[in-house]
Amino acid sequence: MLHDGFLLLGFALAFVLLFRRVGLGATLGYLLAGVVVGPQCLHLVGDAEQKMGIAELGITLLLFLVGLELEPARLWKMRRDIFVLGSLQVTACGLVLAAALHFATGFSSAAALALGLPLALSSTAQVLPMLQSSGRMKTRFGERAFAVLLLQDLSIIPLITIVAALSRNPADAGGPPGWLMVAETAGAIVALVVAGRYLLRPLFRVIGNLGEREMFVVAALFTVLAAAALMQMLGLSSALGAFIAGVMLAGTPYRHELEAAVEPFRSILLGLFFLSVGMMLDLSAIVQEPLFVLAITLLLITTKAAVIFGLALLFRMNWRGALALGLLLSQGGEFAFVLFTQATRAQLIAPQAASLFGAVVTLSMATTPFLMSATRKFRAEPAAKDEVREGPEGIGKSRAEGDCANAVIVGYGRFGQTVAQMLLAGGIGVTLIDRNVGMIDTAATFGSRVYFGDGTRLDVLRQAGADSAEMIMFCLDGDQIDAELIEAVGQAFPQAAVHVRVFDRFGMIKLEPTGAALVIRETIESAIAMARAAFDGAGLSQEAIRRAEVAYRARDRERLRAQIETGDMHAAPERIFTEVEGLPPEITATG
Repeated sequence: MLHDGFLLLGFALAFVLLFRRVGLGATLGYLLAGVVVGPQCLHLVGDAEQKMGIAELGITLLLFLVGLELEPARLWKMRRDIFVLGSLQVTACGLVLAAALHFATGFSSAAALALGLPLALSSTAQVLPMLQSSGRMKTRFGERAFAVLLLQDLSIIPLITIVAALSRNPADAGGPPGWLMVAETAGAIVALVVAGRYLLRPLFRVIGNLGEREMFVVAALFTVLAAAALMQMLGLSSALGAFIAGVMLAGTPYRHELEAAVEPFRSILLGLFFLSVGMMLDLSAIVQEPLFVLAITLLLITTKAAVIFGLALLFRMNWRGALALGLLLSQGGEFAFVLFTQATRAQLIAPQAASLFGAVVTLSMATTPFLMSATRKFRAEPAAKDEVREGPEGIGKSRAEGDCANAVIVGYGRFGQTVAQMLLAGGIGVTLIDRNVGMIDTAATFGSRVYFGDGTRLDVLRQAGADSAEMIMFCLDGDQIDAELIEAVGQAFPQAAVHVRVFDRFGMIKLEPTGAALVIRETIESAIAMARAAFDGAGLSQEAIRRAEVAYRARDRERLRAQIETGDMHAAPERIFTEVEGLPPEITATG
C-alpha cells in the first residue's frame, strides 16, 4: 500500500502541476497519470478495480459537500430543473444515443439501450469541481448543471431496473421487481431525512459543546458512510444517500466546520478516482479498434452536446449558456462503468464491448477540459447584473444591488454582536462564526444565523467565503489572536482587509508588524466615551471636550509609536497625562 501510494501521489503531483500550469485542469492530469503509472503503460501500480472501489468514496464525499450547500427550501425551488430538464436530458440523450448505436453498429435494440442509456449520464466527479473552481456553482447556470447531474444520480435506479428487465441471464429472473426498488428508495430517503433531523443535529450539538475538532471529523465521516452504506445495502446510489445527509445538515450552524472536516478526504479520494479511471483505460482495446473508439467518442460528445443545447434553449437559456451547458455535460460519466458491468452480467453486451465503451467514456472525460478551454472566448459573455457569485452565506443580495460589501466576523460575543449589527445596518452582508454552541442557539432565537467553527483556522475561513470577502474581522475575547495567524490570513486572502480586536496596547504592539488594516483596543473607545460624558456633566463646552480628546489621542499614538520602535513598554513616559495640564493650541482634530 505504501509503495502504490507513493507512486500514485508522486505521478499525480507531477501531472496535475503540469496540466494546471498549461491551463488544462487537474482532472486530465489525474487521468493521464493513471494511464502512465497503470498496467497499460509502465505497469508500476496494479489492481485498479480495488482502488476504484475505495476511490468512489470521493464521489460520495463530493455529493455530501454539495448537499451541505443546498438547503431543502433552495432545492425545492430547483424542482423544475431537476425533474423536468434533468428527466428530459437523460431520456432524450439515452434514446438518441441508443438509436444511433443501433443503426451505426448493428447492435441489437436491447444491447443498444444497455449502452446508450448509461452514456446519457455525465461525470458528476468532473463537472462539479469545474463549477466550484470557476465560482459558478451558485449561479443560475451552475444550478441548472447541478440539477441535471442530480437527476442523473437519481436515474441510476430506473436504469438498473431497465437493464434487469432486458436481461438474458436466467439468474436475473428472480430479482426484485422495479416497483420494490422504487419503494425501498423512497423509504431510505425518508429514513435519512428523519435521522438527519432527530439524530444528526443533536449529535453535532453535543460534539460542538465538547469542543473536540477530531470528533467532528469522525462524526462527519460516520454520517457520510452511514448514509452511503444504507443506500448501497439497497442496491442504490451511495452518493445519493450522502447528498441527502448533506441537505439535512445544510441549515445547521455546523455546516462550515463539516465542510472543513470532509474537504481534505474528498480531494484526495476524488483524485484517486480519476487515477483509477486512467489505470482502467484499456489501451489494447483502443489499439485494436482505434477508429471505432474515436468515432463513438465523437458521436457521444456531439450527440449529447447537441441534445442538451436544444433542451437548454427550450428552457429559455441564451445560446451561449446553452452551448456551455451542452459542452460541460457532453462526456460520459463514472456511473456508466457500473451500468456496463450490469449489462455484461445480464448478457446484453460482451465483455469486449464493455471495455471498448469504457475507453470511450474515459476519452470523452478527457476532452471536456479541452472543449471548455477552446470555446471560452466564443461562448463568453459578461456576467448578468443580478447574477450571484459564490461568497459568504447570508449576504442575500447581488453586487448590483447597491454594490454591497461583505465581511466574515469571527466571534459573536458582545463585541462581535455590535460590529455585526452596525455592518448590517449599513448594508454590508456578514457571515458569523463562533465556537460557543450556547451563543449560537441564543442568536438563533433572535433570528441571527451564526455558524459553528474555529474561525482562527484558514480552512474554516475559506469554507465561510473568506476568498471573496472584503473584510475579515476578528472580534474574539482576550488575546486569542497572534501575529502568525494574521500574517497567514493576509497571505491566504489578500483581497480582504483584516480587522482585529485586542485587549490592550500589548496586543496592538504584538500585531503591529502584521499589516492588519485595523487593530483596535476593546476598551479605549468606551473609556473615552465615559470621559466625554464626565466633561459634559462638569459643564465643559463641546470645543473643550473635543480638544481634550484630540490631545489624549495624539499623545497616546506618540507613546504607542515609541513603544513599538524601542520594544520598551516604558518608553515615552512624558506623553502620559499625570496632572492637570493646559491644552496646547496647536492640537487639531487630525493630531
